[in-house]
Amino acid sequence: VIDHPKYQGSKRIAIFLSMPDEVQTEEIIKDIFKQGKECFIPRYKPHSNHMDMLKLSSAEDISSLTLTSWNILQPSDDDSAREEALAGGGLDLIFMPGLGFDKKGNRLGRGKGYYDTYLERCMKHPSGKPYTIALAFREQICDSVPVTENDIPVDEVLYEDC
Repeated sequence: VIDHPKYQGSKRIAIFLSMPDEVQTEEIIKDIFKQGKECFIPRYKPHSNHMDMLKLSSAEDISSLTLTSWNILQPSDDDSAREEALAGGGLDLIFMPGLGFDKKGNRLGRGKGYYDTYLERCMKHPSGKPYTIALAFREQICDSVPVTENDIPVDEVLYEDC
């Protein structure tokens, strides 16, 4: 990931804070700050499909986040001091989680459509749609995953030995 040309060329990067069953992102987050890039993480709104990408000030900033009922760390609902990526310069790159992926870039998420809805909003931003890379385990690569007309394929799926 760290040597990937799209990562190297990106300044504003959104990345998920991994759950135990996902590719671990902690080292990538540390590298984002080490390289002087800007790091944004998701804040999911419960009972909706709305998500914002809010700026972290440092890798250590993660320890100040709130644990949701889904067991995900994220900025609290009343945290209005953080920059939302689309209120500023948009994003260059989004690292995306998922449960399954196919080689055409189709992604099976957790069913709420947060990332697809967010990408729709990105397309309306002056900076346009960011490049999207899904981080996966080899076991998550399938021949096909179910998709609907609202699903937006990822640009690339990275997994070990891909």
